[in-house]
Amino acid sequence: MSETSQVEKRGFQAEVKQLLHLMIHSLYSNREIFLRELVSNASDACDKLRFESLDNAALFESDPDLKIRVAFNKESRTLTISDNGIGMSRDEAVNHLGTIAKSGTKDFFSKLSGDKQKDANMIGQFGVGFYSAFIVADKVTVMTRRAGLGAEAGVKWECSMAGDEAGEYTVEPYTKALRGTDIVLHLREGEDDLLSGYKLRNIIRKYSDHILQPIVMQKEEWDAEKAEQVLKDEDETVNQANALWARSKNDITEDEYKAFYKHVSHDYDEPLAWSHARVEGRHEYTQLLYVPKHAPFDLWDRNPRHGLKLYVRRVFIMDDAEKLLPHYLRFVRGVVDSADLPLNVSREILQESKDVDTIRGGCTKRVIGMLSDLAENEKEKYAEFWKEFGKVLKEGLGEDFTNKDKLAGLMRYASTQADTPEETVSLADYVSRMKEGQDKIYYVTADSFNAAKNSPHLEVFRKKGIEVLLLSERVDEWAISQLTEFEGKQVVSVAKGDLDLGALEDEAEKKKVEEQSEEFKPLLEKIKATLGERVKEVRVTHRLTDSPACLVVDEHEMGMNLARMLKAAGQNVPNSAPILEINPEHPVVARLRTEESKFDDWAAVLFDQALLAEGGTLDDPATFIKRMNQLMLDLSK
Repeated sequence: MSETSQVEKRGFQAEVKQLLHLMIHSLYSNREIFLRELVSNASDACDKLRFESLDNAALFESDPDLKIRVAFNKESRTLTISDNGIGMSRDEAVNHLGTIAKSGTKDFFSKLSGDKQKDANMIGQFGVGFYSAFIVADKVTVMTRRAGLGAEAGVKWECSMAGDEAGEYTVEPYTKALRGTDIVLHLREGEDDLLSGYKLRNIIRKYSDHILQPIVMQKEEWDAEKAEQVLKDEDETVNQANALWARSKNDITEDEYKAFYKHVSHDYDEPLAWSHARVEGRHEYTQLLYVPKHAPFDLWDRNPRHGLKLYVRRVFIMDDAEKLLPHYLRFVRGVVDSADLPLNVSREILQESKDVDTIRGGCTKRVIGMLSDLAENEKEKYAEFWKEFGKVLKEGLGEDFTNKDKLAGLMRYASTQADTPEETVSLADYVSRMKEGQDKIYYVTADSFNAAKNSPHLEVFRKKGIEVLLLSERVDEWAISQLTEFEGKQVVSVAKGDLDLGALEDEAEKKKVEEQSEEFKPLLEKIKATLGERVKEVRVTHRLTDSPACLVVDEHEMGMNLARMLKAAGQNVPNSAPILEINPEHPVVARLRTEESKFDDWAAVLFDQALLAEGGTLDDPATFIKRMNQLMLDLSK
């Protein structure tokens, strides 16, 4: 078969076409990032070759000096970024260049609005990478060969975004003597300023000065006769080519920290905060950790590949070392460079190493400390962080018992103080506003904010002016159930156990409840007999002021809202009947005391209404509606 007959033509996915179109138009105002992204990818390829060569030195193919080359050609109007890193096989070229190999793509595109500024930030969260080449080029040619494969295993990938062939690309065999990747950008009209060594050097120093590998270009000298810069036969290194995190903090500018964040995260936006520290002692390591401004679109991916970049003595080991931070801090980006771990460290060793446990603990404390500092000193920034990552941080209450108290101080909730869905109330805020004699922190959970806000369990609290936290996120009930106290105050659900308001309730109120419990005893027994196994107990309540009844569970049982969520997720939940509490002063309850013929219907409706108010669903809605209709007809006669 001839080589030309092996040319395969393919079309981009619709999502890729949409991304390219948006990128060209939304990101053009910051078009220089294309070079940052391509150089960053080249650096990753060199890092990966260094790591794989630890087990197979032959991959270096007698060329151990890793570097990135940037070159331009004014005649052909091309710009070329080359590296001698790991390279790609044919399948890898098709998968990495022809598709967006990330789940959640459709959800990502559904959020794009057409507003250039907003979309630019969204695209930045998605990660622009290789596709940013099309910001300045209408045609891109990639020649690549994977290290360790023969010269004939090279592949040429080419795509034009101009004319009738826009959105199509070709893949064909290509003989490539040297391993690695060459990316040739055929520049669009009007991009001629990029055909300048001076301009390219400025961009590299602005965005990629920290790259670990040398970025080389041909030397240029001024030729007086030609009155122009001419290329020489020798190379020069344009960037500093040293590890930014290994430098002293005093020598690193804020702009350099921000540029490095964009390199490790491929984020379009700047970071919200960062922390750079060298840890010495029994274990020696350097950490440079960043908190992003925006959540990545795949934060909730069930199979995430999140984590920090791990280096050992400045040698890259892996770029998603998720064991270096707990799962609830998966949004953190950055670098950890250890002086103690072996160079051939594997994921299995990471799982069991005590050194890794020490680094993990240190990184976790560093991130929590950074967030605590934001919460205390930069409240607006912390509010911005909480809006993006609050749900994830809440997971820490149930996952990280070592740091639970510190995490509790970082939590933010909605409450009855403002009655709005915004989560702005800290537990410290709540404690500072507690009424005299109050010794508990109260909360209510529901599957929506409105359901929490209007819960019948809040009635007595609203009457007495006692603040209650309103929890409506899916993670809330599980997370807060792990938090038994805060600053010595017990954290209590208003829908669990027998309500004890302690000093907030006067003796007269307590005595009244005791008297009503005795007075209504025959009615309570009759309702229990009617409802049977649907209820564990029926008792008089003082939680209610307006509603006739509510459902609660025992203090140590699983909340009804959490049980429903677990069932919906396919989990086995032990069957337990709720407790029905009735309001002895409500007219419906008064009616029940004298009702004979329709008692069973009234009792069933009372229970079903309480279940609905609590956020539950009825087993038999049709019977409930039939009963309601019949009772309303009887009342109208």
